[in-house]
Amino acid sequence: MQKPSNTVYKNAALFMAENEDVINPGALWVSDGIIKYAGLEEGLPETPADTTFCDLNGKFVMPGMTETHAHLSFADASPFAIGDTPVEQATITAVRNAELMLRAGFTSAISFGSTYKIDVALRAAINSGELTGPRLLAAGRDLGATASNVDSPGGLSHIADGPWALRKAVREQRRDGVDIVKIFIDGEAINSTNPPGELSFCDEEVEAVVTEAHRRKMRVACHARSAAAVKQAVLAGVDFIGHANYLDDEAIALLAAQNERLYVGPAIAWEVQYLAQCESLGVSRQTVVDQGYEAEIEATIATVAKLREANVKLVVGGDYGISIAPHGTYAKDLEYFVDLFSMRPAEALLCATRNGGQAFDPQGRLGTLSKDSIADIVIVDGDPLEDIRVLQDHDKLTVVKGEASLA
Repeated sequence: MQKPSNTVYKNAALFMAENEDVINPGALWVSDGIIKYAGLEEGLPETPADTTFCDLNGKFVMPGMTETHAHLSFADASPFAIGDTPVEQATITAVRNAELMLRAGFTSAISFGSTYKIDVALRAAINSGELTGPRLLAAGRDLGATASNVDSPGGLSHIADGPWALRKAVREQRRDGVDIVKIFIDGEAINSTNPPGELSFCDEEVEAVVTEAHRRKMRVACHARSAAAVKQAVLAGVDFIGHANYLDDEAIALLAAQNERLYVGPAIAWEVQYLAQCESLGVSRQTVVDQGYEAEIEATIATVAKLREANVKLVVGGDYGISIAPHGTYAKDLEYFVDLFSMRPAEALLCATRNGGQAFDPQGRLGTLSKDSIADIVIVDGDPLEDIRVLQDHDKLTVVKGEASLA
């Protein structure tokens, strides 16, 4: 069945994500997958005779969200066995996860690491229309040094040491067709050989990864929990920083100075759910506290307050795809932003829409309902500005992914 080329959604509570305002009654005109008008109904220009009008009866309309710390190839396994899933099973679950992510209102995804080469194949299948899923910036396997947090067997790791070996690893990922090179700059409290604050790479190694990736038109995402790791990342020119839990004033200032190009995702779901569900993994709560995860949550809350004050661009995305934070629960991040980080619901929505869209597409074609933006839209049967948790109920969401391409 051919889709109408012109559709007007009227009688909407319109969250354009240019700021925190809601326009009501609003109208949204979409033509061939591009937004032609968004604003008050009374300002709607004349539309073609073949336009289809859809009365939303006051429903909330917002841009599609961007999951900026995506792991579509993770199979909801134990967090202690992420790389152990065989490639066949991981591929099958990635297909399911892509469709699930789109149904959850996330129309774009920035990968923060893939097992095997699944992301690249998934991106191609989504772009060709063979599979349903979000727009995807595909990553390769996690790039780490010997004794880093990802130095383990399985399909997750790509280990290299020294600037030239790391340049070769980046070139190999370029050959594979990735968009994002993911590196582990420091580690995890559960890893005695690479805890947060112990840098996996020397400065020259991170600089080699970033310069080689940028020279090859790829961007770099990093796992960085400590102030030292974040400083190393910023000074080397990394594009996306995941976690950033323990930051000092110097790290905050460095991030603020790069605000136009750099994005930070607290990605706190792992810590919160590990603390809440540790016993299901055979780990006592006291052990998790002793490992430092309760303190890590508190440190992240304090850090995010400073990042907000410094106007650093924050984005959502929380390492979803493990047993305690499974696929489909991505919008839980917005609840954390409101409840833990004390954000206004509209501010949290801007992190998920406008900021995420800018992170994905620096040309500004995603994440807002602005004129000439791509029409990635979520229609919500409820008001997320009253209760942000409504976005976790997929049955209350109607997702429209614009057919226009970013190419």
